[in-house]
Formats: sequence, C-alpha cells, structure tokens
Amino acid sequence: MAQFTLYNKHSAPPSDSTRVDCDHVPLCSINDVQLRFLVPDDLTEVRQLCQEWFPIDYPLSWYEDITSSTRFFALAAVYNLAIIGLIVAEIKPYRNVNKEVIANMSDSDELYTRLSGFPMQDKGILPDSMGRTADVGYILSLGVHRSHRRNGIGSLLLDALMNHLTTAERHSVKAIFLHTLTTNQPAIFFYEKRRFTLHSFLPYYYNIRGKGKDGFTYVNYINGGHPPWTLLDHIKHYASKVRHTSSLCAWVAGRVQQVVRWFYHKLLTRFNFID
Repeated sequence: MAQFTLYNKHSAPPSDSTRVDCDHVPLCSINDVQLRFLVPDDLTEVRQLCQEWFPIDYPLSWYEDITSSTRFFALAAVYNLAIIGLIVAEIKPYRNVNKEVIANMSDSDELYTRLSGFPMQDKGILPDSMGRTADVGYILSLGVHRSHRRNGIGSLLLDALMNHLTTAERHSVKAIFLHTLTTNQPAIFFYEKRRFTLHSFLPYYYNIRGKGKDGFTYVNYINGGHPPWTLLDHIKHYASKVRHTSSLCAWVAGRVQQVVRWFYHKLLTRFNFID
C-alpha cells in the first residue's frame, strides 16, 4: 500500500509548493499526495470538481453536509494544495436500510435522500440475524481529477476508508456498498478489482438530465460479514455436516471396536489364567 500523509487544512502541509490550477499540474507521484478531511472552506472547490467529474447535479445541501458534518467520512487527496480526489462515505445501522420514504419531494431533495440513504431495491446485503446489530458503510462518492487518474489515487482514498472501517472500533461494520451507473465500465472494473461484488440491478435509479439511467449495487464484505445464504449454500452446509457426522461415526465405531477387542482379550486372558 502506498504511503501518504494525513494533515489538517488549516495547518501547514508537509510541502513548500504553492497552489496552482489543477488543470496545469503534471501527473504526480503518489508519494507527493497528502490526505485530509474536508472542511467548510472546501465547499466551493469541491462543488466545482464534482460538477466536472459527475453527471449528477448534487444539491447545495449535500456539499454543506459533507464539508461540515462529522457523520461523513469525507477525505480529500491534495497535491500542491489543490484537491485532486475525494471519497465520501457514511456509516449507518443496517436496520435502517430501505426505510427511507420518498414522497412529495423536489428533484434535488429526492436526489439528496438517495445519496444520504439507501434505495428501496437494496436489500439482503446481510443475513437478518447479522443485520440486527451490524452497521454498513455506504460510499456516496469517489472521484479523481482526470489529469491525475491511473496514478493510484482512487486506490489510496479507498484504502484509507477500508483501513478506517476495519479497526477494532469499527468491527460492527460488516459490509461496504455503493452504486454506479451500469455504463460506467472504468468504475465497475475498479471496484471489481478491489473485491467488490455485484449485488443488485437498479433500473432507472439515476435521473440524469431528465433521463432515467440504470445502476448497479456493489458490495465488499469486511470484519466477518457475508451475504445471506442461498439454497446452494444451505445444501453445502448440510452436506459438510453429513460428511463430518460420517467421519465422527466412523471414528466412534473404530473406538468401540478397540474397546470390544480389549475387553475380549482381557476376558480370554482371565479365562486361560483361571483354567
């Protein structure tokens, strides 16, 4: 894993370089990138970047929340004092999944509800028995400036989130999931390469420029989490039990035979001795 430095925006970063326009920054070394959490002063810059990176028009309230609310894991990758990548995630109890009600909302409010919650189609990520007490992490956004892509920055940001969620304090988080357009092949390849698996298909989940676009849900299980068992899983489980039981029965039968032989040998020895 690449090394990185985490610092606060209002403290001096470990570099003497001055900020330049991101469009004119050459491709950087991953070792020159620092990570820090977003702060309210980042709102304008982050909004401009997201408008360039993503086809969705995020509402202003979303930017206000991710740059100020501590409930979000909102991390920026910074190079020459400019934000060149960011990841935004939220941790929620699994029992809250699919409980958002969307009705009588404006387009921006509906979009915000989707971004900060979970779509109704997302269900069965965890088994019911595990989900009663488990949390899940939801990646709302992950993006990198186009002039710095394919340099490992996306992986750096995702690794930082994964490290945060796999600590002892976050052991209750059993899965991380996200949504992506079905046509976003680079994102799909990126997440599948990092052990995210396809969970569900979301027809017309996105509303982009007035047109419905299909999406996918991808999931990565952590901290001992796993998906609900299918019929095949149950068959494999019971077959394993049968094999184990058969082995146990064979072991017990062998021990019984040894005891019988020992008893018979003792009996014969005693009989011969008496005779």
